[in-house]
Amino acid sequence: MGAIKGELAGLIDAVFAEWDSVVSPGCALGIYLDGEIAYSRGYGMSNLEHGVAITPDSIFHVASISKQFAAHCIVLLAKEGKLALDDDVREYITELPDYGATITIQHLIHHTSGLRDQWELLRLAGWREDDLITDDDVLEIAIRQRELNFMPSDQYFYSNTGYTFLGLIVERVTGRSLRQFAHDRIFEPLGMTRTHFHNDHSEIVTGRTQAYQPRPDGIGYRISIPVFDTTGATSLHTTVEDLFRWHQYLQRFLADPANEPYLRCAVLNDGEQLDYGCGLRHSERHGVQTVGHAGADAGYRAHFITVPEHRLGIAVLCNLSSMAPALATRGGDLVSVFGTMGGDAQPQILLQVAARLFLHGQSPAEASGLQPRGRSSDSGAAPPLPPQPESHTSSAAPAERHAPR
Repeated sequence: MGAIKGELAGLIDAVFAEWDSVVSPGCALGIYLDGEIAYSRGYGMSNLEHGVAITPDSIFHVASISKQFAAHCIVLLAKEGKLALDDDVREYITELPDYGATITIQHLIHHTSGLRDQWELLRLAGWREDDLITDDDVLEIAIRQRELNFMPSDQYFYSNTGYTFLGLIVERVTGRSLRQFAHDRIFEPLGMTRTHFHNDHSEIVTGRTQAYQPRPDGIGYRISIPVFDTTGATSLHTTVEDLFRWHQYLQRFLADPANEPYLRCAVLNDGEQLDYGCGLRHSERHGVQTVGHAGADAGYRAHFITVPEHRLGIAVLCNLSSMAPALATRGGDLVSVFGTMGGDAQPQILLQVAARLFLHGQSPAEASGLQPRGRSSDSGAAPPLPPQPESHTSSAAPAERHAPR
């Protein structure tokens, strides 16, 4: 049983009450604190047609949360000397045209390559939302581009193409698909038994959630699942329980000074410091570091964040396009009350703030009870590698087996 019980558990559950129904899609929640799963629950339905409820063990497509795992595969290869982050991408993607400037692997990781985004290119080429998209489709349309959007490191432009290319680089360096390499080197060593890169849209996955969108008339839902055979930028399937194991590993990886070159965020040619590195957004608010990523594809929405200083992590995985899990894990905001609280009160206050922020965008001061909600003309409603594994006491998640190698 996790550490969150009683009144606080009820507070968290109340935030999800709108979706905690047998007639609604919903989400799975995981809160990780001090080396254990402090709270995990499912709300709503995994499959409306068959009456299957969401649980912490339900599998979700988590879209761009995938990027940190693709980047980490590259890091593992770099640590072994099989590639370098400053290598020219054309050493591995030989089909890519010469644009007159070197695009490095690090440019792909940082979204500073200038490569045009695959989804926009495919839309312009006439692909529809329910068309099958493969790695070959992405590669073919990317290499047809005659120029970049900008010279490498001149700008930041979020490019899924770069992360599909990272997956291809892993495949070409190792002779294994990204799915197989990530399984062998990350998921299996960490005991993430219900996690994989999904590279076959027709594959049956036991325990996978169906995803939905609200119908245009506002009555009921329609099925909305991505039809992808492409990995790297997207297509990770996982659970909130498996993400706990990743959270534990990531905390150690972030704390090791030897990993700083791999975690380093981008710096543009004009000297501007960005907040994106290693497939993660690195933020600092009120002196507290947060690291995480969001994801959205078709009807799936997801957010994962870790607050290393406070050994906190939150994952919210949803199967309804109108849900907004990023608001549930606004790490920089929910630690903003730390300065006003001390000692043992901090974890409890943190979790209460997190609970009240879930999906509703309440300000941290209001959430902590330090400020009244209504002001002036307000209606009163808030606008919506390898150290030894740490042990933990939660029975909900077995201890990790090994670190990625």
